[in-house]
Amino acid sequence: MDRVMKLASERAVVVFTLSPCCMCHTVERLFRDQLGVNALVHELDQDPRGKEMERALLKMLGRGPSVPAVFIGGKLVGGTNRIMSLHLGGELVPMLKNAGALWL
Repeated sequence: MDRVMKLASERAVVVFTLSPCCMCHTVERLFRDQLGVNALVHELDQDPRGKEMERALLKMLGRGPSVPAVFIGGKLVGGTNRIMSLHLGGELVPMLKNAGALWL
């Protein structure tokens, strides 16, 4: 869990993913292409300690799936459903601005 939290604090927005995960790709594109956010994307399947971090994320989220797991301002926000709900509800952009990820 320490490694996850260390990585999560490296940038305003950090997304933990698995490279073959289509929902991870959707969340990445939302941040990059629609919102213009330069998120740090950490692919767990490309990291030697990825399985360990995936277990820690699952524990932090409380239920599956463990990816994508999005941190904004160093705090766990959630997965795809939570991010999309925040975006559709108009709450995601203010969170990103508060974290210093957007300057709109």
